Amino acid sequence: MNKKIYMSGIGGISMSGIAEILENYGYFVSGSDITMSDTVKHLIEKGINVNIGQVKENITEDYDLFVYTAAISPDNEELLRAKELGIKTMERGKFLGELTKKFKDTIGVAGTHGKTTTSSMVTCVFIKAQKDPTVQIGAYLKNIGGNFVVGKSDYFIIESCEYKDSFQNFALRSTIVTNIDNDHLDYFKTIDNISASFKKYVSKLPKDGLLVVNMDDNRCYELKDFTNAAILTTSISNNQANFYAENIEFDDIGCPSFDVFYNGEKVIKVKLNVKGEHNISNALECFALCYWYGIDPAIIASGLLEFTGSSRRMEYKGDFMGAKVYDDYAHHPTEILATSKAIVKEKYNETYAIFEPHTYSRVLAHKKEFAESLRLFDHIIVTDIYAAREQNIYGVSSLDIINELLEIKKDAIYLKDYEEIKDYLSTKIKQNDIIITLGAGNVTKIANNLIKETNN
Repeated sequence: MNKKIYMSGIGGISMSGIAEILENYGYFVSGSDITMSDTVKHLIEKGINVNIGQVKENITEDYDLFVYTAAISPDNEELLRAKELGIKTMERGKFLGELTKKFKDTIGVAGTHGKTTTSSMVTCVFIKAQKDPTVQIGAYLKNIGGNFVVGKSDYFIIESCEYKDSFQNFALRSTIVTNIDNDHLDYFKTIDNISASFKKYVSKLPKDGLLVVNMDDNRCYELKDFTNAAILTTSISNNQANFYAENIEFDDIGCPSFDVFYNGEKVIKVKLNVKGEHNISNALECFALCYWYGIDPAIIASGLLEFTGSSRRMEYKGDFMGAKVYDDYAHHPTEILATSKAIVKEKYNETYAIFEPHTYSRVLAHKKEFAESLRLFDHIIVTDIYAAREQNIYGVSSLDIINELLEIKKDAIYLKDYEEIKDYLSTKIKQNDIIITLGAGNVTKIANNLIKETNN
């Protein structure tokens, strides 16, 4: 692998983790991002040079390799300059694929939803079992103090992202697939194309490998017919699965406990410190994989108990005027619905959801589904669409979602400015209310500002 590497888009959660892993392996790494962020500040503190702004002058001929994110446009100045200088260029997914080949046992966690949480669970268990893995996940995990670990074993735990078929580049021994849903339609166009991509992904597993599939998701369950690897199935409702849950209970804050069964026999009782029925499914998939790797069930249960959530996954941030403030990365209707179902299991007065839609194409494809997924919340604030990599060629706006919410008689309001949202909440919030910010963009800043206001 090349020794001097430039990473364009280094401030992204995946790219930043890769950068630090490479630094730990002795590579010289530098890069750029469009804006300063906490992640960029952290990289700079670690001694990694980061340019703010992406201009051609950043790229010099002494670089061996130029790595870039899928979000970078073909006319990016840095990318064009690297090609002009004859520097080898590689998209992040392909580069991560090269990194997976350095390990004898790479474990991928794939699926439209739940990748970060499930890979975090697997990480906690492998560390508890003293497997000393290298890890690269898509969020800050306080159990490891970041989003990566550099281990000394042959195990490499990674998220396998399907966007633009990135996960096709990975050399895996085993994988979990949590679910298959109709997301990233700007790239895949149809759900059939998404399913086909996952089928191709699992077909690459070796015969001595493992595929863990969620039996409660039909498209996911179909994957068992497209691999030569060993197969383990999981379910929270079907006792025909290899691993299934029974005697599910929720405590006062919505965290579940349940008995894990394997092929009809009770193995152990598991308690989780994260909310929601969807996390039972994630935990079962983690349990199945770790059991196959020979980890003692008591250690698996202990590792799962120690997992208290990844950043921006129903993360409790603090209080605002007596209301609990949560922050969640949910940006697809299925994810929002799972989050809302988890939140309503907690004891509260009223709920306020602040939703920042993510990408215009996703709003166009799912505006009615977004409204349906938000309906469990008592009050809904929708702010401007976070454009990410897109231009608004679709003619949509947040008002399309507001209109759908009003159609189903929900209390919904459009507020553009973050300060305006805070002022609005200040006039509404009562003791024991719940506020949750939802979205993959900048909406997390609202949660941070609310709790900062209280702390001041």
